[in-house]
Amino acid sequence: MFTGIIETTGIITNIEKFGTNTSFWIKSSISHTLKADQSVSHNGICLTVEEIIDDLHKVTAIEETLLKTNLSSLLIGSMLNLERCLPFNGRIDGHLVQGHIDTTAICLNNIDKNGSWEYQFSFDEKFANLVIEKGSIAINGISLTLFNISKNSAWVAIIPYTYKHTNMQYLQKNDIVNVEFDLIGKYVTRQMVTKLL
Repeated sequence: MFTGIIETTGIITNIEKFGTNTSFWIKSSISHTLKADQSVSHNGICLTVEEIIDDLHKVTAIEETLLKTNLSSLLIGSMLNLERCLPFNGRIDGHLVQGHIDTTAICLNNIDKNGSWEYQFSFDEKFANLVIEKGSIAINGISLTLFNISKNSAWVAIIPYTYKHTNMQYLQKNDIVNVEFDLIGKYVTRQMVTKLL
């Protein structure tokens, strides 16, 4: 379980493909503190650390993960948002994030507000019931608040600290991001749907 509060960023230094899987070597300031079998959020995706060498760590994504996330579009040199899992005695400064990506979204707009930044994202309309005004969402693993929502798009605002310490600073129009909708909202929606069956 994660909170959507990004600890640091990492840079992909090598990509290895074998069969339907892809492994990524990532250099970061926390890599040396990790251990094998540890779960770490990479752009919002919960991946298991397999190997650590100095300030590098390796993770592998299976075909299902590659199909449902933006990992396949990343290259050597791409920046990833990183967050270690939440300790039981920690604070939830963002919101509850599982690291299980629901879908990807496309950046439609990126507006510099002279002190903050606003981004508009489009997503499949079938997820409209999971998006509410001032609700929570995780975009590339970042806990954010939604506003100006429609059936297939919504806006988020980025403060300077988040902009500087995540890969949002490099996000451009038409870029693809990973999206995890609010966990509680998904359970409520599922309960309502099953009652109607």
